[in-house]
Amino acid sequence: MGAISDARTLEAGALEVGLAPAIGGSVSAMRWRGIDLMRRLSDDDRDAGNVLGVAMFPMVPYANRVAGNEFHFETRRWRVLPNNPPERFNVHGSGWKKPWTVTRASSVAAALTLEVAAGAEPYSYRAEQAFAVAEEGLSVTVTLTNTGPVAMPFGFGLHPWFDRDPDVTLRFSARRFHLEEPEGVSGDPITLPPELDFAKGRSLPGGWRNNDYGGWTGEAIIRFPSRGAGLRIVADPVFKHLMLYADPTKPYFCLEPQTNASGAFNRGQWNDPDEGVIVLARGESAAGTVSFMPFSLTPEAA
Repeated sequence: MGAISDARTLEAGALEVGLAPAIGGSVSAMRWRGIDLMRRLSDDDRDAGNVLGVAMFPMVPYANRVAGNEFHFETRRWRVLPNNPPERFNVHGSGWKKPWTVTRASSVAAALTLEVAAGAEPYSYRAEQAFAVAEEGLSVTVTLTNTGPVAMPFGFGLHPWFDRDPDVTLRFSARRFHLEEPEGVSGDPITLPPELDFAKGRSLPGGWRNNDYGGWTGEAIIRFPSRGAGLRIVADPVFKHLMLYADPTKPYFCLEPQTNASGAFNRGQWNDPDEGVIVLARGESAAGTVSFMPFSLTPEAA
């Protein structure tokens, strides 16, 4: 199927969602009642094709970093390439670095697809993002198919970016917390300590945070009191992990639903359900949906 067109906007009621297929299959904006609920892609970043400036991009065929740019699976060593200089290690796979094709589109829905054939890296896959908007919110269904000749470990996720308002709060529940090793690599999990727990809701941490929350329940609430709005994120059970990135020197933060634990491809525990790696044989697929639902904040609820 060929491309229908490139950038477009989906609208339903008070919700507007912009898509930028050529920039890594990204969302460029999510606005509700005129309020930005994700960081908006600036005109300069759009013109430059800067995927690190978008509102949200997909992570395929796995999420987060592969330390040493290699992993071992089925008695073989598989190599990947660094893709985000000056970082040394591959991060978030290849999908966010490539243009996607619009294969279905209407005023309230669109499908973006990406076909990748193995070359310098080992993965051959087909990925689809199916976007649908309604008055209740945005849903994104990611489908990943192994088109290569052998079984391979896969994962996927979504990487939204949010404005770091001074009064923003987060609420979500998880069981485990992955320590961070040098160069952004996720390490071993520990039992979630109370001071790192967001189950009762709290402000963003004052210090650096770049950690995987494992055993995530699949729901997260972000409140933007000064904007009078919030965002409820609900993910299918296949999304077992939620990555929190918060740098106090940056005007944004990230809360990323993903299937595989960060660092899982290096630990190699392929059958561990907590690691969340999905092994797909040739022609097999995996899919999952994440929904982003805006809500109004009254002064009492804020």
